[in-house]
Amino acid sequence: MDKLIITVTVDSSMSYPGNPYCPPTENIDAVAAEYIRAVNAGASITHIHGVHTLEREIQADGRRLSKTNFEGWKALQEKIKAGCDPIIQFGIASARFEEKVRLMDLKPCMMSIAFNAHDEFFQPDPAYSANEMYASHPRDELEGYCRAAMEKGVKVEVESFHTGAFWNMEFIARKGLLQEPIWTTLFLGWPGGCWTPPTPKALVYLVDHLPKALKINWNVSVMDPPTQWKILTLAITLGGHVRVGWEDNPYLEGSTIPKTNALLVEKIVRIARELGREIATPVEARKIIGIP
Repeated sequence: MDKLIITVTVDSSMSYPGNPYCPPTENIDAVAAEYIRAVNAGASITHIHGVHTLEREIQADGRRLSKTNFEGWKALQEKIKAGCDPIIQFGIASARFEEKVRLMDLKPCMMSIAFNAHDEFFQPDPAYSANEMYASHPRDELEGYCRAAMEKGVKVEVESFHTGAFWNMEFIARKGLLQEPIWTTLFLGWPGGCWTPPTPKALVYLVDHLPKALKINWNVSVMDPPTQWKILTLAITLGGHVRVGWEDNPYLEGSTIPKTNALLVEKIVRIARELGREIATPVEARKIIGIP
């Protein structure tokens, strides 16, 4: 079993807008400091959102997504690199094709691409308006993303909210546009029309239905505070990798929100080591994932 790779996600501005400790995305110094603390605590992958804004209405193309600030992303990446040397994964799969391909010019290690539709609804606290995203991602778009990533030397993170993403994964892999080992994140408990239940049975079902003909490393994200730590513990024992941070679940215990993501990373490090699984360094994680 490989050492455990931990991904950290510090931006809860859309998923948990009531988090009092989450800095706005434009506060690059504060966001970078969160990532650096999390890497020092044991994370190998920093899943970053850069500076972005959510569209408030569905646009003429039928999508409601996030707009990215290229210079803000560049500045955040540079700040993180100045303080540590993690695998930098550009998130915001909910951005338009042209913006995401342009972001690849910044040479992140990885880029998140949703291999199924976006249909997300974030409103854990009724005191805040719901944040919603909608977009289909047809196969020609996925092919375009993966072709651009190969040309620019960026590893694709396949975002899988349900098993339809696995079918698309095989479809794109047969075209020679996904280099093995493939890295995919399985999303459980994310609210909206692409929801998969946050249960042990759902995780086992997803893992059992990953394409057998492909070499795949799988990672797990759970957006459901009551079950997250239990399901991530199961993922560790099954040989998968895990994602923690304010975006997915900002709670350490009960309703306690830690002042820094490093405490969430430290908790999953303790769980893994108690189960007898060591933590991968960024250098070791690059070798497992297949990043030069």
